[in-house]
Amino acid sequence: MLEEIQRLGASLVALSPEIPKAGQTTAEKNGLTFHVLSDEGNKVARQFGLVFALSEELREFYKSIGIDLAAHNNDPRWELPLPATYLISGDGIIRDRFIQADYVKRMEPGDILKGLQQLSV
Repeated sequence: MLEEIQRLGASLVALSPEIPKAGQTTAEKNGLTFHVLSDEGNKVARQFGLVFALSEELREFYKSIGIDLAAHNNDPRWELPLPATYLISGDGIIRDRFIQADYVKRMEPGDILKGLQQLSV
């Protein structure tokens, strides 16, 4: 969908709490061709009210499968942002959003394109 998004004059940007080096590695590993920006300390996510702390049980589970989130994000708080998608117009106004605690549920691609088409009218 990236080409269609760009054709509509929009940009796709991902924001991650990962440190820049880790974010770059993730982007390369997954063949991402859009910008992945680092939100160290979840500063932006916190402003949007999206940050939650992982329980001790979940921290131990992550560690047991080799994920040290605190080290990976260079943040001892073991926090993550809720997955969210925002459609922002050229004047900086949020025109649509999708926020879901279940990270496998995301804004439907068709809804993103429809929203972008409405913004370009």
